[in-house]
Amino acid sequence: MSASVTGMSAIITAGSVTAADAAACSSRSFEVQLLAGRVEACAEQVDAVCARLSQLQLMDWQSPAGQAYRSSLRVQAMALSGAREGVLGAALALRRHSVHVAESALTAAGGY
Repeated sequence: MSASVTGMSAIITAGSVTAADAAACSSRSFEVQLLAGRVEACAEQVDAVCARLSQLQLMDWQSPAGQAYRSSLRVQAMALSGAREGVLGAALALRRHSVHVAESALTAAGGY
């Protein structure tokens, strides 16, 4: 086999690896998007818990223990609200990352 044929086979092999890499990156981008969706679903669940805590806070607590409980619920709701914001931030970061992964797939395939 001549050196030029061996060189050509290396180029073809490199081209097919690039296409495979692009396909893998595209698949990873989709997986990252799915993960972002699951994280957003977690944020929705946190919303539901916050709504339930708000309902409990609206109950008529007359005793000092009941008032302390309502106060504790308020603190927990505020903490959950902050956690929700963090979860939504994570989902947004995942969405952005999926775009970058997809862009790297296009770059690897030689397109834009």
